[in-house]
Amino acid sequence: MENLVKFVQDEFIERKDLPKFSAGDTITVYYEIKEGEKSRTQFFRGVVLQLRGTGHTKTFTIRKMSGNIGVERIFPLNLPAIQKIEVNKQGAVRRKRIFYFRELTGKKARIKEARRK
Repeated sequence: MENLVKFVQDEFIERKDLPKFSAGDTITVYYEIKEGEKSRTQFFRGVVLQLRGTGHTKTFTIRKMSGNIGVERIFPLNLPAIQKIEVNKQGAVRRKRIFYFRELTGKKARIKEARRK
């Protein structure tokens, strides 16, 4: 059964060349929205809270502030509607899942920029 699932995933799920990012990075996800017969591109910019899963079932959670309200969105990495992902800043965090970031406000909610090459 596992071989069948792996075969279907390899055959029908297309691989996209997406940049490497991790928790704490600020990224912008451009994705396509279809409304009736029209389609448009919308973007979602925020901080990556976590990467979850492996292989074709990998997902990532992004959090942004819209006014005073925090908005989180979970994207599957192989979502066909994703057009591109841009890494705006690479953050320096010590954990893979930064759920403590939800409670922080003001200056405490800043993530230092990582010095990577």
